Amino acid sequence: MQIIPLTPAAATPEVTRPDPTKVLAGDPVHTTWNVEDRDGLYCGIWQSTPGKWRISYDEWEYCRILSGRSVLTGADGHARHVGPGDSFVIRPGFCGTWEVLETTTKDYVIRL
Repeated sequence: MQIIPLTPAAATPEVTRPDPTKVLAGDPVHTTWNVEDRDGLYCGIWQSTPGKWRISYDEWEYCRILSGRSVLTGADGHARHVGPGDSFVIRPGFCGTWEVLETTTKDYVIRL
C-alpha cells in the first residue's frame, strides 16, 4: 500500500489564473499542488489570492478550507461564507461565483 501525504511538499506547484473573461474583481492567482491525478480522480491542495470569478462545475468536488476566507454564491443568489475548518461538497451543475476575501487554502478531492 502506498500512502501519499497531502502536503505541498508532495507535489510540484502549478500556478495559474482564472480565464480573464470569468474574472469579476481583483487579479486572483491560483497555486495548485496536485497530489493525485488519475482515472478521473484528482486531489491535492489549492490556494488562491483575493479576487472574484465565475465558476461552473461539471464534476463533484469535496473541499476543506485550511486557511483564509471565501464566499461561494450560487446563481440563485444564495451565498455561503467558508473559512478554516469548513468542509463542503460542490455538486455537478453548480454555477455562480467564488470570491476569495483572504488568501484561501483548501484541500480537495475531485471526481469526474
